[in-house]
Amino acid sequence: MKNLLKITILAAASAAHKQGVLPSSDFSEVILEEPKAESHGDLSTNIAMQMAKTQRMAPRKIAEALIENLDDKDGLIERTEIAGPGFINFFIRPTAWHPILSTIHKQDDKYGQCDIGKATPIQIEFVSSNPTGPLHVGHGRGGAVGDSTANILSFCGYDVQKEYYINDSGRQIQTLGISVYLRGKELLGKTVDFPETCYQGDYIKDLAKELLEKDGKDIFEKAEADAIMPCARFAADKIIDGMRADLEDFGIRFDRWFSEQSLYDSGKVDADIRAFKEKGLVYEKDGAQWFATSNYGDEKDRVVVRQNGQTTYFASDITYHKDKFERGFRKVIDVWGADHHGYIPRVKAAVEATGYNPDQFDVLLVQLVNLLRAGKPVAMSTRSGEFVTLSDVIKEVGRDAARFIFLSRHYDSPLDFDLDLAKKKTNDNPVYYVQYVHARIASIHRKVVNDGLNVSGFSPSDLLALDTSEDITLIKNLTRYPEAVKAAGTFMEPHRITFYLMNLAAAFHTYYNRHRVLCEDDLPLTRARLHLITAVQKVIRNGLSLLGISAPESM
Repeated sequence: MKNLLKITILAAASAAHKQGVLPSSDFSEVILEEPKAESHGDLSTNIAMQMAKTQRMAPRKIAEALIENLDDKDGLIERTEIAGPGFINFFIRPTAWHPILSTIHKQDDKYGQCDIGKATPIQIEFVSSNPTGPLHVGHGRGGAVGDSTANILSFCGYDVQKEYYINDSGRQIQTLGISVYLRGKELLGKTVDFPETCYQGDYIKDLAKELLEKDGKDIFEKAEADAIMPCARFAADKIIDGMRADLEDFGIRFDRWFSEQSLYDSGKVDADIRAFKEKGLVYEKDGAQWFATSNYGDEKDRVVVRQNGQTTYFASDITYHKDKFERGFRKVIDVWGADHHGYIPRVKAAVEATGYNPDQFDVLLVQLVNLLRAGKPVAMSTRSGEFVTLSDVIKEVGRDAARFIFLSRHYDSPLDFDLDLAKKKTNDNPVYYVQYVHARIASIHRKVVNDGLNVSGFSPSDLLALDTSEDITLIKNLTRYPEAVKAAGTFMEPHRITFYLMNLAAAFHTYYNRHRVLCEDDLPLTRARLHLITAVQKVIRNGLSLLGISAPESM
């Protein structure tokens, strides 16, 4: 609709110029928006005001010239009006909205697809939790954001790869090993001092017990220095297996799991540090080795090798992001917790220092989740063991409700996740409110079959019966879906799809409460309304699919 109208408006400008009414052939881009007030029409443009400077004319005069030269070949426009300083408001013929329904039925699960990505290879890395404990509810929000963003980008024509970065090296892995080792000694009846710095959760005891049953007591009778890494590797592998299972239950499958340790085993980290030294980008100071990130816009230089000779997380992150671009990705997207905001400049600096464009690196910062039960906050602390796991949340409220609620707000806003609300089978529960539309329409189709209602022989002329304001409002909502998808892909904001689905569901509920769909005494009207609500059903299904949420046939 917008594209056809833009072509018509530019043709009118060209015609007015040829007549000498508009002195310049320099026409502004036509931007069409939906007015907030229905009384201002279906679509509105400010092109007359945008052209006033180049045409050296009053905006209202330009608007009059454009309207006089409109050649509405497609029969879109019912009437026009000039408002305010020169806005042109367009009132669209009700029948002009009908063809979108045929488009939806024809394109089906491809409706809303676009090609803004042009097969550009993109990598999106998300969750990437340290394998030191089960995934918690905060990881669930990051997972939902990353996975749905990847789905949307793929639907918008990008070549997307989803990756999980396993932080299986460094201090936290050593702490995990110590924690399991000490719990194992306790199981053997030894009295140990279990430091507060170790991981306190019961899952550590379970891991120690499993290792004891698997390999016997020998590992726990070794000296701590010899036992830490075997304990750590066993525990990390088991935790990663649990993470894979939890994420699959959550509807997330990664194309690749990338090990941080592999960067050290291959010698890439050490090789990069040596190369940076040769370039003068890594230097020694106070017994440590520093990367000169301040040369590339960071507020200060960063340590890559500590005084004790141990590399920092930043050292492997430099090599890891270099490796991403070396694999051919034209865009690299990381999904991080909001507390990592200060880490962005140093990674961008590293990207630039390794010879790549920092503008091709983006970070989505996901804010905290405040988990509530009966209106009271649920404490979450990985180290103390007082947290609700992602697995617990999925079991309690279900994958669909969890993902929808995680995506119900922009990821840069804190989110209250009410477990009680997520379990309700009422319209107060947003995912139920949307899914129920799909299920309701499926039930209408079942009723057609069960009642033996003959609705075959649909003809486009049947759509003439869709002439009420609710009919047109519902169709207009359907036309907005491709724009919602394109915007969600352009800005990497999956909540735009969630908002769209809520609005479409509201429009359907209003429609259904005011109009009967099955009218046995008026089969053309019945066929038209079935055609309309089936289009709604398809769009609901498509949108939920991008969010990784099912579209049930019954509820």
